[in-house]
Amino acid sequence: MFRLFPETPDDHDEVEYLFDLAFAPGREALSSYRLRDGIEPLRELSLVARDPTDGIAGAIRYWPVRIGEAGHRALLLGPVAVHPTHQGEGLGAALILDSLDRARDAGWERVILVGDEPYYRRFGFRRATGLQFPPPTNPERLLSLALQPGAFDGVSGMVRRDG
Repeated sequence: MFRLFPETPDDHDEVEYLFDLAFAPGREALSSYRLRDGIEPLRELSLVARDPTDGIAGAIRYWPVRIGEAGHRALLLGPVAVHPTHQGEGLGAALILDSLDRARDAGWERVILVGDEPYYRRFGFRRATGLQFPPPTNPERLLSLALQPGAFDGVSGMVRRDG
């Protein structure tokens, strides 16, 4: 049984180790990290999963971003990772679903991510239309999810850092 908790500053090193394990240390060269530089993840939405021994089994983070000249607020989901010893147990899905519920409850309207559409489609994500992401990013991997009906109506342009 896994327990989900909001990430705290004390979790930072363990979460970073998990992300390095899952994605390799070069992950920070990705364009999505330019949108995160100098900005703290949203702690109320960023979760850690602990196993019965209190070891870290998974983690997910969210970051605030803006879209287009109008500066529409959105969430950037990612990274999300599950420790190799716990993969295939549904933990990634649990992290995503729980955190999306929290985001919706907190009043967020839209979420974007860079990922594999076949995996994220089951959570409602679809290829983003009208949005651009800083290069180098394959535009077919830019996905979006409206947490509220019509949340992406009239929203277009470049995804950029918040603040």
